[in-house]
Amino acid sequence: MPLQLDIVTPEKKIFSDLVDNVYLPGADGEMGILPQHAGLVTALQPGELRYQRNGKVETLAIGSGFAEVTQTKVIVLTDSALGEAEIDEASVETAIKRAQEKLATVDQNLDPEEAAYLQGLIAKSTAALNLKRKYRH
Repeated sequence: MPLQLDIVTPEKKIFSDLVDNVYLPGADGEMGILPQHAGLVTALQPGELRYQRNGKVETLAIGSGFAEVTQTKVIVLTDSALGEAEIDEASVETAIKRAQEKLATVDQNLDPEEAAYLQGLIAKSTAALNLKRKYRH
């Protein structure tokens, strides 16, 4: 019995299909979801989302968000989701460096919202970079 997987970002629905399993970067670590899983809602951290469909494993680098799991469905709401082919390694490295420099050089009066934004950007970018490097051909 397959699972319905829906991955949605603020811009669009990234993926919607039946899958055999899903592995999510949960706030407390990676979690595997199989059909008939107990229902739950969990926070997601930036990292690698994997799912298996027709014997083939697919991966996406996702940002932070939430997942709702039922016995037959997984809905992932995330601020970003990128496949390996969509990730430009040089651009991501530049974005990480700029954000780190801004965090390091700005005086102690940095707006907490801006600091949180920069830290989130670094986490999402690092997840994308890790995925790109892991599956580089």
